[in-house]
Amino acid sequence: MNKLLRDKSEVPSFGKEMEKISPFELKNRLIELADERIKKSMNMMLNAGRGNPNWVATLPREAFFLLGKFGIAECKLNFDRSDGIAGVPQKDGIAKRFEQFLDENNRTPEGKFLADCYKYMLSEHKVNADELVHEWAESVVGNQYPVPDRILKFTEIITRDYLAQELCAGRPPQGEFDLFATEGGTAAMCYIFDSLEQNFLLHKGDKVALMTPVFTPYIEIPELERYKFEVTNIPADRMSDDGLHLWQYNEKAINKLRDPDYKALFVVNPSNPPSYMIDEKSVAMIVDIVKRWNPNLMIVTDDVYATYVPGFQSLMAQLPHNTICVYSFSKYFGATGWRLAVAALHRDNIFDELLKRLPRKRKSELQKRYGTIRSDVENMRFIDRMVADSRQVALNHTSGLSLPQQLQMSLFALYSILDGRSGDKFREGMLSIINSRLQTLWKSMGFTLLPDPTRAGYYSEIDLLVWAKKYYGEDFVEYLKFNYSPLDVVFRLATETSLVVLNGGGFDGPEWSIRVSLANLNEKDYETIGKNIRSILESYAEKWKNSLPVEV
Repeated sequence: MNKLLRDKSEVPSFGKEMEKISPFELKNRLIELADERIKKSMNMMLNAGRGNPNWVATLPREAFFLLGKFGIAECKLNFDRSDGIAGVPQKDGIAKRFEQFLDENNRTPEGKFLADCYKYMLSEHKVNADELVHEWAESVVGNQYPVPDRILKFTEIITRDYLAQELCAGRPPQGEFDLFATEGGTAAMCYIFDSLEQNFLLHKGDKVALMTPVFTPYIEIPELERYKFEVTNIPADRMSDDGLHLWQYNEKAINKLRDPDYKALFVVNPSNPPSYMIDEKSVAMIVDIVKRWNPNLMIVTDDVYATYVPGFQSLMAQLPHNTICVYSFSKYFGATGWRLAVAALHRDNIFDELLKRLPRKRKSELQKRYGTIRSDVENMRFIDRMVADSRQVALNHTSGLSLPQQLQMSLFALYSILDGRSGDKFREGMLSIINSRLQTLWKSMGFTLLPDPTRAGYYSEIDLLVWAKKYYGEDFVEYLKFNYSPLDVVFRLATETSLVVLNGGGFDGPEWSIRVSLANLNEKDYETIGKNIRSILESYAEKWKNSLPVEV
């Protein structure tokens, strides 16, 4: 069993309550400790605690700024006053003017990229050119409310293509997905939880399952008083024959989903923090369970790291009828500040079916809730209810992600689509950055990293007890567990080396694991982190050896 730190000279005193707070809140305390260390030394703080990437995708941003020039020119073409007031873009003839603008900028990479985006939409989707360019011009200027409020017409078309390529391995299921553009994956999560509860699809105390380790809000939100769901964890606790984590899911726990009392399944895929895609065996089990045992199971999958696993297939591709997918553009394009994401829901889905099966009393209550939006509320789809709920229903008419955000999202999506047609240069660069940092970290620790095609590698979760046992045996593991808190490692890294990492236990992972983000530091920094992690493990081992009775 875990005890509080016995040698309190090693790190600042802290209570067991610190083991219970969110790792993202704990991170702030660790940063303070690292800052204190910096003031006393020549060290620089290395914060590997948060997954904010230290790169940006440049070309789609340059295209956005170039398009801004066109948008302002269109405003001034309408009318242009000497006091700095201009008109708004006009649709008639705007495509011809845009083509002339592209000709004038065809020697710049961003101009060529915009031209390729324009040609793609004309050739692949046969869109009306004036409508397309007018949407882009209004979007870059931001002079209009989002219309439609759920997502702009052409943004949805483009983003559908992107999701089909990246989340469905280019083989999307029959039918179409409707998309809701949201202020990052964070907003999408909040809206989904809210609408599931508001529409009586989930009730306080309902049984739900959570595939763990997992991004902490999926742990914390169901515990809020409003929800108080009965949560069952499906742990990724499978091990290799030689005792190493595979970070794949417990088959016996997956089979619990056969019980129709389980109303919902929440999953981050690839996982956070282990950063592994659900393997084919586990996916096949979930598909079989839904088909044969629990056809009403509602699945929410958060696939933000999908682009780091070649050939990735989301549960939205395998079980489109049962799945809402959350996808954020933040991590792949270095765009956390843009707050760009979508929630995707197939037009043929269990959520809408369950709404139709609600008791008359519940339907009457929902008629009152959404009645100001439309008279036939019973035919209002779940995804449109999410839009309304996101603005407290009364402000539904001003819903929607801002137009400039939706335009930048479109350009990111088109960048990836066109990159896939010309050699995947951007993707290969992203994979190279992440993999190189990952290999450097593990090599500097001296630990074995098994090759695995399911690994995304955006984070690395390191279970120190696994390596304690491998290097020093089970007695040393028991010594650590008895004498130290699992948080001791992250506190020592902060106070002794100015390194900030997060505790894996806060993600419902192994208590003695730590999460290192591979996204936000330089490769050389991961060598430093790895060496310090190994050094701390060896310092524990040295104390353990000195505590052993001397053989006579």
